[in-house]
Amino acid sequence: MTFNEGMQFDPDRASTGGGGGRGRGIAIGGGAGGLIIVVIALLMGVDPSSILGGSSTGGGDGGAGPDVSQCTTGQAANTDPNCRVIATAYSLDDVWGTELPKQTGVDYIKPGLKLFSGDVQTGCGPANTDVGPFYCPADNVAYFDTTFFKTLEEQFGSSSGALAQEYVVAHEFGHHIQTQLGDINKSQQDPQGANSGAVRTELQADCYGGIWAYYADKDPAPGQTQPYLKPLTQKDIADALSAAASVGDDHIQESMTGRTNPEKYTHGTSAQRQAWFSAGYKTGQISACDTYSARDLNNPPALR
Repeated sequence: MTFNEGMQFDPDRASTGGGGGRGRGIAIGGGAGGLIIVVIALLMGVDPSSILGGSSTGGGDGGAGPDVSQCTTGQAANTDPNCRVIATAYSLDDVWGTELPKQTGVDYIKPGLKLFSGDVQTGCGPANTDVGPFYCPADNVAYFDTTFFKTLEEQFGSSSGALAQEYVVAHEFGHHIQTQLGDINKSQQDPQGANSGAVRTELQADCYGGIWAYYADKDPAPGQTQPYLKPLTQKDIADALSAAASVGDDHIQESMTGRTNPEKYTHGTSAQRQAWFSAGYKTGQISACDTYSARDLNNPPALR
């Protein structure tokens, strides 16, 4: 458990929906789940554009989605993955609402948050459960089907700890920060390779996730006496690092084929993802997350 049990929040921070048929396609903008789909496509010799951002083959957003009416306290967030996503979003709003204007002069605008099941329509096209969490810059919404967390654990070896899941939410909100700062399109301008813009964009989102973890257990939540999160332990941070490692390009490629191909990297290696999360967590500074200027993505300047 990481949230203070008595912390109060409103489930209306998230909208819900999804269901019906199996729409095809996914948003440009990045995400832990999107990596899995891209790697599978490339390894099988499939054009990723036929999967990413493709046209719908049916389905829609007509379902009710998960019931989140019970998501009102930190206790609920500690036991229910959907509640955990919502509570993490509140914590992220709090941290970035303070730190983004303080560190950059840019006012923070809250992204949308949608919990879905089955498939969902987005501003970037239709998507389904297979894709996992993602952020769509066209509508500024982060989308989550929390069944992905079980996939992350059972198929890719992530820890089952709460902060492993919260890291995924923080990463997707990191893409929203990149959108606000005008960096998100660098991913598509250079979409593949060990030193590509895509990799640098994903590693920066990991670093921004680390910034959130730096502040989330320190300052009281608005109108409350306690921070959203209890003091983070070394185990909590290890859980987050485990999630980062489980979605490294090299880890996924090797687990699927027994080999790695850096020319096909889109998100960075397991070690890189851990290192850049750690850079954000160590410093709490956006300036420590400048992956685009980094000469050595294996060794963030903040960790030297």
